[in-house]
Amino acid sequence: MNAPPPPLPDPRVKDDEHLRLLAIFHWVLAGLSLLGMGFLGLHYGIMRMVFGSPEIWKNAKDGPPPEVIWDVMQWFYLGIGVLILLVGFANLAAGFSLRRKKHHVFCLVVAGLNCLQFPFGTALGVFTFIVLLRDSVRAAFKPGQESAAAEL
Repeated sequence: MNAPPPPLPDPRVKDDEHLRLLAIFHWVLAGLSLLGMGFLGLHYGIMRMVFGSPEIWKNAKDGPPPEVIWDVMQWFYLGIGVLILLVGFANLAAGFSLRRKKHHVFCLVVAGLNCLQFPFGTALGVFTFIVLLRDSVRAAFKPGQESAAAEL
């Protein structure tokens, strides 16, 4: 006698687990952005010491004065710092959106931006696209949809 095949698992359980993991990894990437801000601050401090020390530059003959270079570099630091903070906050918000299954398009946009951050952001962005573009996950982001975990 042949036994009946085991019942197929509910695909929503797998989708919920993948969304939970993606949310955690988005929060980790947001934390890495915070770490990046620390490194940027350390680099800023070191460069400020270098460009603020007249003894280092007293024998320089050619090129613009260090004050001019430092003025330009400060704008660079500001721009990079703002960019790191925006990406960090976007990943934090995307993590919460993934957990609540809201703002599908926003999560896709953040995944696209993450693809520019090689290697971790690229991997996270690709996996986020793979999961969010499934029909079952798209349906879960629509209002009024229940998760499989809530029904168990």
